[in-house]
Amino acid sequence: MRRSILALIAGVFSIATPVAGVAEGPAVTATLSNLTTLSRWSYPQAAGAVHDAPWAGARVIGHLRFLTPEGQAQAYLVLRSYSARGATWLRVSLAGPSNHLAGWAEAEDLGEMHVTTEHLRVNRELLRATLYRGGRVIWSAPVGVGRPSSPTPAGHFYVTEKLLAMGGAFYGPYAFGTSAYASARSDWPGGRVVGIHGTDAPQLVPGRPSHGCIRLRNADVKRLWSAIEVGTPIEIV
Repeated sequence: MRRSILALIAGVFSIATPVAGVAEGPAVTATLSNLTTLSRWSYPQAAGAVHDAPWAGARVIGHLRFLTPEGQAQAYLVLRSYSARGATWLRVSLAGPSNHLAGWAEAEDLGEMHVTTEHLRVNRELLRATLYRGGRVIWSAPVGVGRPSSPTPAGHFYVTEKLLAMGGAFYGPYAFGTSAYASARSDWPGGRVVGIHGTDAPQLVPGRPSHGCIRLRNADVKRLWSAIEVGTPIEIV
């Protein structure tokens, strides 16, 4: 069932000072994703503009996309909402080379809200990934990350897609696209996306063998495949 933005805001709203450029009057804001135990994501309904502030006259920094570079449905992690004078805006995380870009889209341009209680944490020092559900560990495994010359980026990201048959044994049986981008060309086909995938060289895991992607032994990526969903926040430290 489709969930209205107002229903999601109920119980977590606060009155905010109006944003510069927005018509004066009290505004209702809400945090929709805490990126650990409760997060929300959505697919777009329109290729609407994404602005750097929650009003139509703000600078456009991008547009919602229907498809990922791999041709899968593009999901957007929804961080916050802002409602004023009958209009509701959603702050969404944008996948791209800047790695930390987020902006405001009109609520009507996004579809049904999906909820996840999962959170994937990748520790580059310990070379280990851990998946939490509701704050409890449900999966953990050693990983291979980027080499010093092409490191896996740190920050908050999310799973954008789940993929089969990436084009060879190099990627193992399963792969996940993420919103993170490497500083240079990564192991991901056709670009700089930081993917999470299996490997045909398990002896390199744990380690730092990649150009930014996160590698798992095939048995571990199979278990992760059944445990994690699109929209799951990723924290790389």
